[in-house]
Amino acid sequence: MADDDGLLTAFAADLRRLRAEAGSPPYRELARRAHYSSTTLADAAAGRRLPSLAVALAYVRACDGDPAEWETRWRSTAAELAAEAPAEALDSLDDERRSPYAGLAAFQPQDAERFFGRERLTDDLVTRVRDHRFLAVFGASGSGKSSLLRAGLLPRADAITTGKGEWRTVLLVPGPHPLEECAARLAALSGGSATALSEELQEKPRALHMTVLQILADRPEDSELLLIVDQFEETFTLCTSTRERAAFIEALTTAAQAANSRTRVVIGVRADFYARCSEHPELVEALRDTQLLVGPMTTDELRRAISQPAVQADCTVETPLLARVVADATGQPNALPLVSHALRETWRRRRGNTLTLAGYEAAGGIRHALAQTAETVFASLTFSQQHLARAVFLRLVALGEGADDTKRRVARAELDALVHPGTQAVLDALAQARLVTLDTGTVEITHEALLQAWPRLAGWLNEDRAGLLTHQRLAEAATTWEREHKDPGLLHRGGQLATAAEWAERHRGDLLLSERVQDFLTASLRQQRRAGHLRRAAVAVLAVLAVLASTAAVVAFQQRGAARAERDVAISREITARSEQVESNDSSLAARLSLAAYRLRPSPELYTRLLSTENTPLATTLTGHTETVFAVAYSPDRRTLATAGTDGTVHLWDVSDSARPRALGKPLRDHIGWVYWLAFSPDGRTLAAAGRDRAVRLWNVTNPAHPAVWGPPLRGHTSYVFSVSFSADGRILATASYDHTLRLWNVSDPAHATPIGHAVTGHVGAVASATFSPRGRVLASAGHDHTIHLWDIADPAEPKPLGSPMRGHKDTVYAVAFSPDGRTLASVSNDHTVRLWDVSRPTHATPLGPALTGHTDSVYAVAFSPDGKTLATAGADHTIRLWNVTDPQHPSALGEPLTGHTDYVYWLAFSPDGRTLASASRDHTVRLWHLPGTRLATPGPLDAVAFSPCGHLLATGGSDQGTKLWDVTDPALPRALAALAGTEGTVSSVDFSPNGRVLATSGADGAVRLWDVADPRRARRLRVMGGHKGPVMRVVFSPNGRVLATASADHTIRLWNVTDPGRARALGVLQGHTDSVEALAFSPDGHVLASAGSDDTLRLWNTSNPAQPRLFRPAVQTDSGGIRAAAFSPDGHTLATASADHTVRLWNVTDPAHFARAGQPLTGHSSFVDALTFSPDGRVLATGGDDRTVRLWDVSHPEHATAIGSALTGHGGPVNDTAFSPDGRVLATVADDRTLQLTRVSVGVAVQRICVTTHSALTPQQWQQYLPDLPFRSLC
Repeated sequence: MADDDGLLTAFAADLRRLRAEAGSPPYRELARRAHYSSTTLADAAAGRRLPSLAVALAYVRACDGDPAEWETRWRSTAAELAAEAPAEALDSLDDERRSPYAGLAAFQPQDAERFFGRERLTDDLVTRVRDHRFLAVFGASGSGKSSLLRAGLLPRADAITTGKGEWRTVLLVPGPHPLEECAARLAALSGGSATALSEELQEKPRALHMTVLQILADRPEDSELLLIVDQFEETFTLCTSTRERAAFIEALTTAAQAANSRTRVVIGVRADFYARCSEHPELVEALRDTQLLVGPMTTDELRRAISQPAVQADCTVETPLLARVVADATGQPNALPLVSHALRETWRRRRGNTLTLAGYEAAGGIRHALAQTAETVFASLTFSQQHLARAVFLRLVALGEGADDTKRRVARAELDALVHPGTQAVLDALAQARLVTLDTGTVEITHEALLQAWPRLAGWLNEDRAGLLTHQRLAEAATTWEREHKDPGLLHRGGQLATAAEWAERHRGDLLLSERVQDFLTASLRQQRRAGHLRRAAVAVLAVLAVLASTAAVVAFQQRGAARAERDVAISREITARSEQVESNDSSLAARLSLAAYRLRPSPELYTRLLSTENTPLATTLTGHTETVFAVAYSPDRRTLATAGTDGTVHLWDVSDSARPRALGKPLRDHIGWVYWLAFSPDGRTLAAAGRDRAVRLWNVTNPAHPAVWGPPLRGHTSYVFSVSFSADGRILATASYDHTLRLWNVSDPAHATPIGHAVTGHVGAVASATFSPRGRVLASAGHDHTIHLWDIADPAEPKPLGSPMRGHKDTVYAVAFSPDGRTLASVSNDHTVRLWDVSRPTHATPLGPALTGHTDSVYAVAFSPDGKTLATAGADHTIRLWNVTDPQHPSALGEPLTGHTDYVYWLAFSPDGRTLASASRDHTVRLWHLPGTRLATPGPLDAVAFSPCGHLLATGGSDQGTKLWDVTDPALPRALAALAGTEGTVSSVDFSPNGRVLATSGADGAVRLWDVADPRRARRLRVMGGHKGPVMRVVFSPNGRVLATASADHTIRLWNVTDPGRARALGVLQGHTDSVEALAFSPDGHVLASAGSDDTLRLWNTSNPAQPRLFRPAVQTDSGGIRAAAFSPDGHTLATASADHTVRLWNVTDPAHFARAGQPLTGHSSFVDALTFSPDGRVLATGGDDRTVRLWDVSHPEHATAIGSALTGHGGPVNDTAFSPDGRVLATVADDRTLQLTRVSVGVAVQRICVTTHSALTPQQWQQYLPDLPFRSLC
């Protein structure tokens, strides 16, 4: 430890020296500057241990040191400490065995003692298996399903029954041949022949049930077999035989459901394969009420999962590390394998017996540890081994078609067929890093998390996805051919063979072609040639017979096929037309119909229509009320929804899974007449209901499945009670009535509620609503006298008016709502308007701008989202409108109105997590609107967007809000990280350096700023560069990151040397444009810079030597009305430009000195085209324009580029910028409508969302109405 002490002492001494050079400020002052406690900062300089990187850099910044220099020093010190760690902490094989964390691998039965965090879920699973013979465990990839089944359920099999019988257990993973896997496991128990049983199961799936009875024949009567099928989705992804798949499913369900069954079946399924399960009626029936959803761990569960394994290994976890990992992983459904891997890497870097935050950060944290491990291993390989590793990984992935990619287990023989001497060495290196798992005869990726977490692998999968799918189908066909003893009938022929042969020729040298595939292709080609010879030889002899005997049959067959295809196309088009017709009235139904059309006949048009639904709120409908529904309310824990209306009943619903709500018990019928309003107490134990019978009833809903009345009704009003509201502490209830008064009630003891003081008067008409401010000190009321009153209730017995009544509405004010921060009040009225009020000073409340208009009839309902950024309103025009109130002084409409209700919408309520909006209507229904987390509201218009190279970070720039960073690790749930201080003005362009550590921004002030975003939560400015004499329109890094190019309205381009971003310097000025330069792009090799702008010219500059740039050729006049954006294709052969004449032009720039137009201009936009971006594989171009749309173009062949389907809609203003994520899965767009939208361009994602959020797509009744010519079938 002497060397360690020396390293730590030197690092700490240098920190103290830095503080001395800064004037020795007190640690309290440093704490104020650094936003860390003085104790933490003093400890950082004490030398006892290496501080975390974040603390070290905060210390350095507080002392005006150079963070970049100190980050380098910190990483160097951390690396040296790791290298000099004691033997027990080295990355030895023994240490790997002793690690208390499983890494990417699932926990196994022998790991049960260190399987923490899922105790409650395991208990639930055991109980459910005890109660049901067939059970499905659903969960996202990475949620811990396999570990739950293996380390949770299997070791507790004996707990399933209290009898004396013996339990036999079988665990299997389906693989390509699930029946064989099942037969092999059962044969091991029975002693029979696996081959014979497999063949029998193919013909008689019931044989599984009989085999189990045979196995248990000599066991006690209550003995049973527990059959666990993990990774059941492989039945769909790896098993290519429809017959075998169906037989396997029938065998499982029959074995579990037989009258004399002694089998219990549990399947573990990835949640995104729920729809595939519903395609099989046997599974649908078996899964009715027998499903368990594995969600993310709670905070407490995460703490146990992190700390307890270390405790068992006689280690400790630093408190800061525990807090950091919990913060990083909380709410992330697929984080567990990443957490486990990051902790395993932290274990390798532990200090003695302590796992430290410094070790965690050095490992890369949960977001980067896995990628860091993979990159480290990959970099350690030779060039030829890296080439081989790529081939290995591509064989270990099953590409999804309409679903996410999955891992694929392959036989070692298949990899041995690579015929490469380095195969074993590569596999050993990957296995040692636990990236792959080697089993007896098989190899597989250890966890699918690698597919998303490692950008290099994601890039391999997306750079030629169509080609890889061709290879995947070819390999499957070759396997089936060999399995069926090389049956000639299974060989490829015709177009299928031509496609496969072309792909094989192009990839002959990249190790993907196995010997089996080559033999299959050779046999297919030989058969085709032989068939050609035979046809030519026989044509003369059989000509007459062919004409007489075959023509009729062939024609009939072709006509039947053509007729069927034409019918499907016609029906699909008709369904699409109906979808378009109903879209303005019911967006959710329109989405379902688009899905139906797509299932019948996929087309580019339907592909883009489905993508457009991703950022559209879609609804699940609740039925049960027999009349108008007036009220909806969520419990504070989000699990329960209460609804009520004119049928006099209150319904309680379990909405834990908002996509599948279910009624809780029978409706509450204590009211006499209509129920107008509902409210839960802050602790969720009490539900208050206001009614037409002049009373308020309080219900004990501690157990919502068995509610009970707290006490007698609260009476005092002399007419209808319209509204109820609890104070923030839950002790006071306010009621508003048609009798023109308010009343306050002491409900501290809801069983003995009592009135407080006298009725509160002030309104000169009926009081329609009353609501408490979030802090509970102010009460707002509104009514038929067109006014809003604010009341001081510091003394609830004597409420006092605050200021004068608020006037502005011209008719009845039906409802008011406070924003979560209590500074804004929203009101809605019979005058068709919505108003916002500044109530930060309640005695001087003032209107915030003019009334919001858009509703075409009375507005009845208003609600703020929990984060206060969105306001929802609804009314008599049957619609719900969302408003962006991030800046309440400048509100704006958020997307299109939500349609679907067929009558007045009376009330709205956001779920506590803000992801769902409930609406109540006169059409007797309640709708649960699933709000897309991929549409993010911002205070001002957005002009720029860019992904970091790793794809986990996104930057946006815009008007009046500067630059913001977003965590898009999970693109379905992006999170705002920070706004960069000092960019408060308009930011017109953003770009990340190739290493992702630096962000460049530009704006209207003519300055260019460079930011250190290595730690995006603590981004800091590196340098401000001046020189331009007008707004800077574009910034772009060269591919090597050494040069930054900037374009300005001052007609110039500037190049900057940014090798050292903190000391960036000017290289020179490019002149020649005669108007604003708005488009700028580097070629992928960095040797060409394209510039264009309002002068309608396009220039290509030779930047091989950026210190002496020159034009390849004179400027080209484009006659396009001005160029607004430009981008190079990934291969550098094509340049795309966006124009003011509503077109996009493609240019062949293979030879920059002789570039020329490629094909015709792309038309489709109806206004200026402002933005464009290529997908990483170069096959798709996305464009955005002033017409508020985004369009996709197939540019695989630039000379013949075509539109892909129709425009993507969703933005409510001009689309100013677009960007594909590095893996090509997400398209980010920003617009003047103050929104950032993330669209996942997989149709499978859109289909899954429709199925989940609209509750199984079309009902049989809807099917009969809209698709009468087709038999009903499930779409999901």
